[in-house]
Amino acid sequence: MKPRLLTPGPTPVPEETLLELAKPVTFHRSPEFRAVLAEVVEDLKYVFQTKNTVLVLTASGSGGMEAAVGGCVAPGEKAILLIAGRWGERWRGICKGLGVQIVPVEVPYGEAVRPEQLEKALAQHPDAVAVFATFSETSTGVRGDIEAYGRIVAKTPALLVVDTISGLGVMECRTDAWHIDVNVTGSQKALMLPPGLAMVAVSDKGWKANERANLPRFYADLGRERKSQDKGETAFTPAISLVMGLRESLRMMKEETLEGVWNRHERLAKATRAAGGGLGLDLLSSSPANAVTGFRMPAGIDGAAVIKQMRQRYGITIAGGQDHLKGKIVRVAHIGYVSEFDIITAISGLEMTLSDLGYSVRPGAGVASAQATFAGTRA
Repeated sequence: MKPRLLTPGPTPVPEETLLELAKPVTFHRSPEFRAVLAEVVEDLKYVFQTKNTVLVLTASGSGGMEAAVGGCVAPGEKAILLIAGRWGERWRGICKGLGVQIVPVEVPYGEAVRPEQLEKALAQHPDAVAVFATFSETSTGVRGDIEAYGRIVAKTPALLVVDTISGLGVMECRTDAWHIDVNVTGSQKALMLPPGLAMVAVSDKGWKANERANLPRFYADLGRERKSQDKGETAFTPAISLVMGLRESLRMMKEETLEGVWNRHERLAKATRAAGGGLGLDLLSSSPANAVTGFRMPAGIDGAAVIKQMRQRYGITIAGGQDHLKGKIVRVAHIGYVSEFDIITAISGLEMTLSDLGYSVRPGAGVASAQATFAGTRA
């Protein structure tokens, strides 16, 4: 059985990148690796849409998030957290662990924090030094309005710090133009790599805050990393093979063009949503992201059973619900190295699985809806 991966991360890795990962490891202090790192950083600027240096960290996305918190907030300072799902909760957990005073702005899972809610929080807490937000909330399939948040935060002394781990390289995201002061992403999503790298872009405003911030840190020290990467190398031993692979994945993204990458993800997302409609499934998100689509399960259908059946019988791995959504939703991801036929296969597998579990499905209903959408949106 051929396995097919359509989870929000890890995501499929292209064969060209896998071949780079298989090559012998080089020395990370050599001129050859310095040249690769420099090339990768320049290409990341293109993906981030920033003029600032992008730091490459050997860490998970959460490691990059922790480095961001420690790099711009001092103990006891106040930060506003925009929480619309599990990854907004990740900001809460990190801030709590580092002693940051938290002001949560929370909405029910499936909704996005509205810009006016942020505006109100900033007015009530003018001493907040940072706003932490999530671009693509993969636990629910919700997109945060980062452009609007940026316009609001830019008028204040606070920083806008954004988790774009599953959104960068999926949806339009312009770090500098949208006033994102600290932008954190990870390797295992749209950058088409295994887990293990975090990338962080910091604005001039963010670096000024970094000079003041004094939360305890050693490895996750953005200032230390910046000094090293300004010299063409990393502060600590990097995940060498992942950096080499990243060069290839970024080459593929540049070849497609960033706008082409954004458009492809939009088409995949629209087709997936349409397929759910063809199957009579309701969307969870009221503000859908193009990274992952969450469907509510019909009465009497256990989402966990759907996940298990799809994986074991059809070789298709999608994601289930988390926390209080466990068993209530399934999530089909369309991030990175994913094509039209991956989505059609996944929808076909979902149709058959729902039928196996007793849900009345007209064979081909979801697939037909997806195909019609692809036909109507094909460039």
